[in-house]
Amino acid sequence: MGASGWDYVTTYRGSVEATLEALHEEVFQEMYGDGEQYASREELYADEEFMGNEGTHSILDVRWIVKTIEPDQEVDYDTVRPLTNARLVHHFGTDRPTVKQYQDAMARAYETMRTRSLEDEDTTLLGEDRKRWTGVYVLLYTEGEPTHVGFFGSSGD
Repeated sequence: MGASGWDYVTTYRGSVEATLEALHEEVFQEMYGDGEQYASREELYADEEFMGNEGTHSILDVRWIVKTIEPDQEVDYDTVRPLTNARLVHHFGTDRPTVKQYQDAMARAYETMRTRSLEDEDTTLLGEDRKRWTGVYVLLYTEGEPTHVGFFGSSGD
């Protein structure tokens, strides 16, 4: 099927873990809520052949938060990790970006992806996710308080 990128902005729910859990449930309901293919996320994740080979090409393909910013080849799959403070400042000019700053950076990244040569290095926000079946998250702020989380990554081969 090939690789697919995905990104989401969702309301912060007190922790990144709780936010990911709520987003998983929302996306599961959107994709499988009719119960015809999978009755629950547990049933989806139990289908190891589907999840290991094809996946959902959505946030459902990453299941765990990794707190470290250093990639680990052995345990990275199915995870999302934070963008480093240095990379936050690089992309947003601050370590506390807003939803608008995130959306603007994503729009620039998608435009660059559409127009750049495949040989060119991806220096956009999307380029921060360098490994399939993983993702990155960015805590987003309103008036200095965390209010949303941006998640982006890729699934598939």
